[in-house]
Amino acid sequence: MSDLTYRSAGVDLELYEQAMQKLPALMKRTFTPGVMDLPGGFAGLFRLNALRQWQDPVLVSGTDGVGTKIKVAIHCGRFNTIGIDLVAMCVNDCLCLGAEPLFFLDYIALGKDDPQLLEQLVSGVSDGCQQAGAALLGGETAIMPDLYAAGDFDMAGFCVGVAERSDLVDGRYRVHIGDALIGVPSSGFHSNGYSLVRKAVFSHAGLQVTDTIPQLNCTVGDALLKPTRIYAATVSAARTAATPGGLHAIAHITGGGIADNLVRVLPDYCCAVIDRNSWQPAPVFPWLQQLGNISESEMFSVFNMGIGMIFAVPQECAHAVVQAVSTPEYPAAILGSVHKQEQQEPSVEFRS
Repeated sequence: MSDLTYRSAGVDLELYEQAMQKLPALMKRTFTPGVMDLPGGFAGLFRLNALRQWQDPVLVSGTDGVGTKIKVAIHCGRFNTIGIDLVAMCVNDCLCLGAEPLFFLDYIALGKDDPQLLEQLVSGVSDGCQQAGAALLGGETAIMPDLYAAGDFDMAGFCVGVAERSDLVDGRYRVHIGDALIGVPSSGFHSNGYSLVRKAVFSHAGLQVTDTIPQLNCTVGDALLKPTRIYAATVSAARTAATPGGLHAIAHITGGGIADNLVRVLPDYCCAVIDRNSWQPAPVFPWLQQLGNISESEMFSVFNMGIGMIFAVPQECAHAVVQAVSTPEYPAAILGSVHKQEQQEPSVEFRS
């Protein structure tokens, strides 16, 4: 009887080392002046004042995952964009407080050693970090054959950003009655609601990832794997276009939809009144709604419905901000405004 080895237990250290050798180049292409070189270090180092001299800096952190969008990537056999989603979900949350992304860490758990899969996953994370202007400072890869089946994996991310204390964006203290609410488009489902998406598309409708969606002019896989937008450049543009201190609130529209996320940045006695006719959800949303026979109220309570981020700004600079954050593919719109209400608990109201 042969001796037990780590390989016989399901972990091949030679394959693991092969995978690790490809990651430093993917990390280095994201490095910013704040990264301190520490080959073989047990942790990463970042020098805060390498970027600029801060007066009263506040570190802002966020962590998230990608959820069951990973299952779609596995069905498609396409793994080079899911890392962008991971970065986006963490970075966009930090942006809501006015933070400048500094660095990012990832955690990847695999059912077996797979250097090619790991390289594709980290390549996506690296791409996302470049979009966000954050350094991929390090990460952890865990091979756990007893927890994950071969071919399965999971990912988690951690972002750290910084803001001057005086520049922190906290809508609970900044939002005023009359502020305009500006909606910035999403690229699609982003990374939320995929348990319902997969149920409607694969279980209910019986579609395959290679099937074509005529009204979207793409395959099911393409529609479902479209990467989450990273709004770092968008927030920067909004700050510049708004009057000094005029970016009063930022809401990242994720699980729970517009209402559940926008209400988090409103002060007491305030109601965000949204004109339902001020934007049209991207075609992927009515397609899914019809495909799965999903009610409109359910769609709005689960998905972003085409709005990935909302800014609250003074009315006098609203049009300048809309122009600054719009692109030909993703035109922003004024969705509504903030009203006074009798009840203390803030609320969101949709009007047609």
